[in-house]
Amino acid sequence: MYAPYNDGPESAHVLWSMPIGDTMGGLSGGEAGDAGFQDGDGYEGKFLNSITICGILYYNRYVAASPQQTIVAVDLHTGKTVWERSYDFGGGRVTHGQILVWDFASSHGAWSYVWMVSGNTWYGLDASSGDLKYNMTNVPSGTIYRGSNGEMLKYRMYNYGTATNPNWYLQQWNSTYVVNNGTRTGTADAWGANVQGRSYDATRLGFDLNISVSGLTFVPGQTNNVNTGATVAPIMAYAEDKVIFGNVSKAGVTLTVINLDRENIGYPLCNRRTWDAPSEWEDISVTGSQSGWAGFSKEYNIAVYWTKENRVNYAFSTETGKYLWQTEPQSYADAWGGVSSSRDVPEKIIVHNKLIEASVAGIVYCYDVKSGELFWSYEAVAKTTDYQIMTGNWWLIPVIATDDLVYFGHHEHSAATPKKRGAPFFALDIETGDLVWEIDGTFRQTRWGGPAVIGDSIIATMDTYDQQIYAIGKGPSEVTITTSNAITTTGQPIKITGTIMDISPGTQQDRLKYNFPKGVPAVSDESQSKWMLYLYKQFEETMDIKGINITVYAYDTENNNTIPIGTTTSNTHGIYAIDWTPQKEGKYDIWAYFDGTAAFYGDDAQTEITVYAAPPTPEPTPTPPYEWYIIGVGIAIIAVVIIGIFLTLRKIDKKLVLYANRLAF
Repeated sequence: MYAPYNDGPESAHVLWSMPIGDTMGGLSGGEAGDAGFQDGDGYEGKFLNSITICGILYYNRYVAASPQQTIVAVDLHTGKTVWERSYDFGGGRVTHGQILVWDFASSHGAWSYVWMVSGNTWYGLDASSGDLKYNMTNVPSGTIYRGSNGEMLKYRMYNYGTATNPNWYLQQWNSTYVVNNGTRTGTADAWGANVQGRSYDATRLGFDLNISVSGLTFVPGQTNNVNTGATVAPIMAYAEDKVIFGNVSKAGVTLTVINLDRENIGYPLCNRRTWDAPSEWEDISVTGSQSGWAGFSKEYNIAVYWTKENRVNYAFSTETGKYLWQTEPQSYADAWGGVSSSRDVPEKIIVHNKLIEASVAGIVYCYDVKSGELFWSYEAVAKTTDYQIMTGNWWLIPVIATDDLVYFGHHEHSAATPKKRGAPFFALDIETGDLVWEIDGTFRQTRWGGPAVIGDSIIATMDTYDQQIYAIGKGPSEVTITTSNAITTTGQPIKITGTIMDISPGTQQDRLKYNFPKGVPAVSDESQSKWMLYLYKQFEETMDIKGINITVYAYDTENNNTIPIGTTTSNTHGIYAIDWTPQKEGKYDIWAYFDGTAAFYGDDAQTEITVYAAPPTPEPTPTPPYEWYIIGVGIAIIAVVIIGIFLTLRKIDKKLVLYANRLAF
C-alpha cells in the first residue's frame, strides 16, 4: 500500500468520474424506495486487483462471478478509455501488472504487462494495447514478490529427504528465467521477439535457485506432513535480501530467516528463533481468521503479528528473529477487523518509521516501529446521528501511503441500504497525524472489493454509494481577461475583469455542462470538498464557497517595466474584477496570473491596452471685478428699455399705415 514516486493529492478535487460498468448506481427510487443498487460488498467485491501502470488505470468491469468479463484501461489524466477488451481465454480479468527492465548487451529498455491468471496458467497482455504477448503454464502457487528489475518471484522450501531425515532446499521461481531457460528465437539477448506468441512451461523452466539449507532440520510453518516433496511457503521475502519463515501457536512464535544475498545465499540468519508467548495466549485464539502476520518492513527489518482477541500488535526482528515489543490493547471494536486472507484490504501500513493502522473502532493508531510507543492517534467521529455504531466512529481502513500523507476511507462488511451518508475519506500527515483534507460522502470504500490506488499522483477509487470510479488529483485551470477599454488616457480608471475556471475532464460531462453552460468555476482549496459534493454528489450548494486569488499586473512594453496592480478573489461564478488607473502613457500588456493551488495547476491570461496622454485642461476665464457686474447689469437694463420702446413705436407705426390705407379705400 506504500506507493512512492507520487505527490499525494492535497485536496479532494475530482478530475473525472465514470460508471464502473456492471450496475446502476445510487438509490433505485420509485416503488423500490431508498434501496441502493448493489455495491459488491458481501462477498462479491468490485474493483478487485485494480492497478496503475504509467498513468493508466486497469480494472475489471464486472464482478468475478459474472459470465461476461472485460478489462478496461483508462487514462488517469483524462478519463478516456485507452482500450477495453474481452477475452475467450485466461478468465478475462486483470490480476496484477508488471514493468520488466531488460538490460543486456544489445537490448535495453522496459516492458509493461497486464497479467490474467486462470488456474496455474498466466497470460501476459501488452499494457498499451491489451494484445496477448505470451503465456506461462504450470506456474507454481504462492505469493508474488518483485525482483530489482521487476521480475516476478516465488519462494518455497522443498524437502528432498524424508519426514525423519529431511533435506530442505530453498527454491526461487523467476518469471524471467522461464523465458531465458526456454527455447528461444531471434537475437540471443532480446526480449520482445523471444516472448512473442510463445508458451512456456513455468515449473520445468522457471526455478533459478535451488540451494540446500544446511543444518535445517525443521522449517517453522510446516506443522504436519514433511515427507518427500513437502513444501513450505514463507511469510515474507525480499529479493536478493532474505526470506522469512514463521510459525505461530499458543506456545509462541518461531522464526527462521534465510539469506538471499548472493555472497551468503542459503545461510540462515536465524534458525528456529523461538519466543515464548505470554500466559494470556492460553485463553485466546491467536491464529485463524482475523489474526496473523499483518505488517512487514524491509527497511526496518520488522514483522508485526496481530492477535484479534486482545487487540495487540507483536513485533519481531527479521534479522535475528527476536521479539522486540508489543503495543497496548486497542479498542474492543477492532477485534472484528484485523487480518483476513479473504479480503483485499489490509489494515496496517509500515512507512517512515511508523506502523499506521485503523479498523472497526474508527481510530487511527500510529506507532514507532522501533519501540511500539504511540506517536499519535486520530478518531473519525461520525458528524451525524444518521450513522450509529458501537464506538460512534466510522469504520476505517488505510488505503494508500505516499509522499508524507496516508489516506483513509470507510467500509463495512455488508452495509444496510440505504447506506449512511457522510462516510469520510481523508488524508493525514504521517509525521503529526494532522488532518490535511477530508471529504464526507464521496469516496466510500469497499470491504470485499479493491481499495483506492494511485499512479502519476492521481488517486483512482470506486465509490460504493453510486458505483462510480473517481479520479482525485490536481487538475487544469483556465484564466481569461478583458478590460473595459482597449484605449484610454492617463488618469482615467479602467476595469479589468475575467474568469478562472476548472477545465478538468469531469467538467465536460453532460450534467455539469448543463448545470454550468458558461463553465465550472474554480474554487479555493478550503472550499474544494464542499464544492465537489455539490458538483458530483448532488449535495446542496452552500453559500460559504470561496474563490481563487488572481494577481493582476501591467507590463510597460516600451520601457520594460512591470507595474503591480493588485490581487483579487473570484466569486462563486468564477468571475474576478479589479480597477486600475494608469498614470503614464504607453502600450501595456495586462496580465492575470493564477499561481496554482493544491487542487489546480496555475494559468495566466493577457490582453493589451494603449494609454494616451490626457488633453490639457483649458485655462479658466478671469472673473471681472464686482463693479463691472453692476455696470453690466445697468447697461443690459437700458438696452432692454430702448429695444422695448423701439418695438412699441414700430407697432404704432404699422397701425397708422393700416388706418390710412383703409381711409383711402
